[in-house]
Amino acid sequence: MNEYVDIVSFNQYLGWYRGTNESCKDMQWVIPYNKPVIVSEFGGEALQGLHGDKKERWNEEYQEELYIQNTQMFNRIEGLAGVSPWILVDFRSPRRQLPNIQDFFNRKGLISSNGIKKKAFYVMKDWYAQKEKEYKNN
Repeated sequence: MNEYVDIVSFNQYLGWYRGTNESCKDMQWVIPYNKPVIVSEFGGEALQGLHGDKKERWNEEYQEELYIQNTQMFNRIEGLAGVSPWILVDFRSPRRQLPNIQDFFNRKGLISSNGIKKKAFYVMKDWYAQKEKEYKNN
């Protein structure tokens, strides 16, 4: 189907639904089309204010590391035209029932449902700023 569309787009959850954050270092993307590439979703959950080791899920350090590793991996995708973190703000979700973490919220947001920016927010802010600088210099 990709030969018939204008862009190549896919969701990617390496470090969350499959693999580890470290897996990003070894991932090689081969896109056999001469078209713009968009990562339409990526991310992982963190409860804002929960801190811990960057290898332990659900805390801000894990989510931050996930974003660091993913953005470094994205830098190696030829033809990358855009990415969209899933999602900007935590939102209610009845299927997210992990007590004291999810409590019926999807916690993949870069900003908590109370409007507090998580550590991963700043990773994306810096990454987008770098991409803007690279774009202006080309």
